[in-house]
Amino acid sequence: MKIGIGNDHSALEMKKEIIAFLEEKGHEVVDYGTDSAESCDYPVYGEIVARAVAAGEVEQGILICGTGLGISLAANKVKGIRAAVCSEPFTAKMARAHNNCNILAFGARVVGPELAKMIVETWLDTDFEGGRHQRRVDLIMEIENKEQ
Repeated sequence: MKIGIGNDHSALEMKKEIIAFLEEKGHEVVDYGTDSAESCDYPVYGEIVARAVAAGEVEQGILICGTGLGISLAANKVKGIRAAVCSEPFTAKMARAHNNCNILAFGARVVGPELAKMIVETWLDTDFEGGRHQRRVDLIMEIENKEQ
């Protein structure tokens, strides 16, 4: 699978570990994040990865900032994106199974590298269940098309 990854300065080391983990699992990784420890703006990287997912340049995305919250909020502003912040594997599983989330986000200041790998693995190994969940995903996506 081709996966886009993005991060801010707080998640530089975590990103390196997750990229290595993904590549060990046979995934192709496109790194859209910063490679600098200097303070930067997480919305920039959330948008870059979200636009890559929405355009089909990558199949799914992973975003990492301090908490996962800010970067996921930015990603969710891009039409067609369903980014979920997950701090443990069960939420990651449900994000895929029930919400068909196409971007996983988590916080480098919230989870350690081994837990992050479990979250990523669970998310990637879970398929969308469809059925009644498709109707709900469709309702979520319809919100984007409503006039403000």
